[in-house]
Amino acid sequence: MSSSRAKLLQLALPLVRTHGFTRQALSSAALSLPGHSAEPLSETAVSALFGEGDDARRALFQAWLEDARAQMRQASLPVLQEVLSHRLRLNEPVLGHLPEAFALLVSPAPGLPPLDPTPALRHAASIADESCHIIGDTSVGPSWYARRASIASVYAAAELHQLTSPKTAFDFLDGLLDTASKAESLFNDAGIFAGYIGRSWAGIIRSRGLF
Repeated sequence: MSSSRAKLLQLALPLVRTHGFTRQALSSAALSLPGHSAEPLSETAVSALFGEGDDARRALFQAWLEDARAQMRQASLPVLQEVLSHRLRLNEPVLGHLPEAFALLVSPAPGLPPLDPTPALRHAASIADESCHIIGDTSVGPSWYARRASIASVYAAAELHQLTSPKTAFDFLDGLLDTASKAESLFNDAGIFAGYIGRSWAGIIRSRGLF
């Protein structure tokens, strides 16, 4: 990633609260560059740096997800419940923009169903990997996969719940963690988990009228 592209993505992250995961946020980020003229990036420049159309929005959302994972590491919380709760709290400032961003992530070009849950599965898996690293999980072999599958399924379910019922998200997460063994047995098959993610996102997209 070029230094200018990376810098603009970082400068655009605080703008997501007001602009959402949009090309406008990327364009306006240029106003914060040291020594830059008082003009936002042109549409041509945004496309050249971040991609045409929704590709630029996806690039911004991926940068935000990566930044959230970095903030998880910086918090260094020792208990899984605290780690996952902290990650959910990172969603709160931009919660109103997340349904559309996740819908964009799981919707193949040109942005219409059938949905591809693979990016959402990778997102949940990355949270599980990061969480295990933070809490010092040392499981190996089959236990390694089972542990991460369980955490990924719990977090994915809690995050989806947060998007529709934010006030009860943390109680919902606690309840899932209390029955983590059930979550593990339910989602230990990748196909079942993928189907759950796909159906859940399809429901959110339909209910929100996205795309």
